[in-house]
Amino acid sequence: MSKHKLHVKKGDTVKVIAGDDKGKTGTVTSVLTDKQKVVVEGLNLVSKHQKPSANNPNGGIVKLEAPIHASNVMLVEPATNVATRTGKKLNDDGKLQRYSKKTGNLI
Repeated sequence: MSKHKLHVKKGDTVKVIAGDDKGKTGTVTSVLTDKQKVVVEGLNLVSKHQKPSANNPNGGIVKLEAPIHASNVMLVEPATNVATRTGKKLNDDGKLQRYSKKTGNLI
């Protein structure tokens, strides 16, 4: 699968628009461009069973953040704190930059 740029980057605040965590917001901790998924801090938690090891001698069940498909998250505009779609346009220096389709402000 080819790598595509996503509408969100690491450090962005996003709102989940589909799935079990619909309506919740969080910060993107990592972006998996090859799978078009993002990992959001504190959301989409899954239980992972771990065998006892040197690092974790007791083993047990650990809660981990699983990736969410990028189409199921929406960027929250920092200025207005509202979820918005994004577009890309050239800025004054001729560089592509994201902008809010709701307000037109650069992000």
